[in-house]
Amino acid sequence: MNLVLLGAPGAGKGTQAEKIQHALNIPILSTGNLLRQAIAAGTELGRKAQTYMDGGNLVPDELIIGLVAERLKSPDCANGVIFDGFPRTLPQAQALDKAVMVDVVLSIEVADETIMQRMSGRRTCPQCQASYHVTDNPPQKEGVCDKCGAQLSIRHDDEPDTVRSRLEVYHRQTEPIKEYYGAQGKLKKVQGQPKLADTVKLVSEALGVSL
Repeated sequence: MNLVLLGAPGAGKGTQAEKIQHALNIPILSTGNLLRQAIAAGTELGRKAQTYMDGGNLVPDELIIGLVAERLKSPDCANGVIFDGFPRTLPQAQALDKAVMVDVVLSIEVADETIMQRMSGRRTCPQCQASYHVTDNPPQKEGVCDKCGAQLSIRHDDEPDTVRSRLEVYHRQTEPIKEYYGAQGKLKKVQGQPKLADTVKLVSEALGVSL
């Protein structure tokens, strides 16, 4: 199954992606992680991306798509992937359709006001990129990543002014993708719930997968 997860920043895509990954044993493709890995490895695409980022500019669609296309060649992607945070724009969605057959697009719907409240409790592992929430999805030991033992941190992206800006960008650039995939009959919507377990149950029902 090739699955695209859509949702505003803080809607819970990362958490649901991990649940789905565990159930289906397919990799999660996060363009943020792919960018960081390419830059760290010093690949040609990574060096080009670094040039844009150093200048404070967005990495162009063609570079992002190039990173995704390279990743899709890996053997672990043979049975499907979970796209988390990609595509972000309509041109990216159209380009992805040329690279791989998307089976399902799942949109996690959460109100902006709820997201603003959620983000204040979000914590991220700087080492392995695992995500947590102090109340909804806490680590076993406060402030410490369950997976690698690193100290968790609050990302700049989770600060209130940054969150408001990211929500505006999401509504303007990414939401049109829902109409694009809806026209293909691939879009499924799930209302994000206050309790993580309730959202997981709805996602499980939407995908027909036991999570």
